[in-house]
Amino acid sequence: MDIRLSSGKGRWVILTTVLGSSMALLDSTVVNVALPHIGDDLHTDLGSLQWIVNAYTVTLAGLILLGGSLGDRYGRRNVFVLGVVWFALGSLLCGVAPSAPVLITARALQGIGGALLTPGSLAIIQASFHPDDRSRAVGLWSGFGGIGAAVGPFVGGWLVDGPGWRWVFLINLPLAALCVPVALRHVPESRDPEHHGRFDVLGAVLGAAALALVTYSLIGKVWWAGAAGVLAGVAFVLVEKRRPDPMLPLSIFSSRQFTTVNLVTLCVYAAFGGFFFLVTLQLQVVAGYSALQAGTALLPTTGLMLLFSARSGQLADKIGPRIPLTVGPLLCAVGMLLMLRIGEHASYLADVLPALLVQGAGMVALVAPLTATVLASVDTGKAGLASGVNNAAARAAGLIAVAALPLLAGMGPEAYRSAPKFDHAFHKAMPICAGVLVVGALLAFLTVRRAPAPALGAAPAPETECKVYCGVTGPPVEPAREVAAAVSDEGDTPPPAPPAQGRL
Repeated sequence: MDIRLSSGKGRWVILTTVLGSSMALLDSTVVNVALPHIGDDLHTDLGSLQWIVNAYTVTLAGLILLGGSLGDRYGRRNVFVLGVVWFALGSLLCGVAPSAPVLITARALQGIGGALLTPGSLAIIQASFHPDDRSRAVGLWSGFGGIGAAVGPFVGGWLVDGPGWRWVFLINLPLAALCVPVALRHVPESRDPEHHGRFDVLGAVLGAAALALVTYSLIGKVWWAGAAGVLAGVAFVLVEKRRPDPMLPLSIFSSRQFTTVNLVTLCVYAAFGGFFFLVTLQLQVVAGYSALQAGTALLPTTGLMLLFSARSGQLADKIGPRIPLTVGPLLCAVGMLLMLRIGEHASYLADVLPALLVQGAGMVALVAPLTATVLASVDTGKAGLASGVNNAAARAAGLIAVAALPLLAGMGPEAYRSAPKFDHAFHKAMPICAGVLVVGALLAFLTVRRAPAPALGAAPAPETECKVYCGVTGPPVEPAREVAAAVSDEGDTPPPAPPAQGRL
């Protein structure tokens, strides 16, 4: 397709993809704010709150690569629309859930919808727009996504304190009602003509089962489930190794740089996942913030990323990724240790804001170079797979952290109902998160190449991805493969995306 961005059809395509991706993005940023209210209303314990977060992530992380393949085969628009409808139905079930088990089940269904729509939103842009406009189109998509990430916690807190926590999920329904007809009328269909072979359903099921069983083991302290999860993981590796068309070709890990940077990703997003799960609870349970105040309190971190991630990416192009990937996690670790100042009646300006500013600076230094280095460590033709693997790794790391951190910190089932107990456990959890970040920094320092990788400066793909997703949920799953290929073939760098948007 050769749609121009300045055309009416081009604007409709941007609107559709932003609406679809915003549904998944809002859920990833607002649900944590609602957890104390959900727990009180449904009379549930901390373990169920963990599952309310993790049920979504299990299905999303386990099926996101399969979702991208389905779009390539059956049409990116078709699968995207199916994902939006599926996500909306899951959101409706979440909004009317009478009990925690029903809500957890609905969240898992939401994750399936997210795995269908998330790869499709950016893939539609890459397949639809004229090559000269792709970078700008992705920049616009990134910019609007960044705005959504910034206002998400605020909107979530307002909904929780106002009409109630159920509207955190029900707000997706009008977005879907607008997105679906616009997509069907204005978005062109596209497929990968070279996509063939069977789908690796067995690999997807084994991967999701491994994540679910390990999570169940950590949350419920059911050790046989952990053993079963490990066995499922081993079976997944064996299946992927032997299949002619695996969901995850293990050959991609032959790149030492790719493997080590994904290990850094695991450390970083494990810490982020545990932090964002616990800090909103700490602000509400211990510091006495309302849901709106807790959601608004976290805005400086996102604001820093919106303002300075582009410059961070440019700096990494010049000096190489090793220093940013070492310094960034260390700054985030310091920020998390400063979070220990958040206690009863904590002052926002004196106790909360300094920690968020330090952590935000670390995220600015880290997230753009992290994804860019992943993409630069493989051939251009494997960039889509590399980005998808990195996205799945980030989400799986957050999933395991949310399951394991309360156990490691000694949080009991009712800890979030007692300010002293939760505060005591929070003071154990933040040093654990900081320690994991230090491990990630050491890995980066010891294993990442000092010199800038050629692709970092040559291809615009890392510059035009939505880096807010990196910091909040996970890296994007469909880089600008066609643009990168054009740069590789012609030796020319296309016009960059607008600086304020390109590295969000």
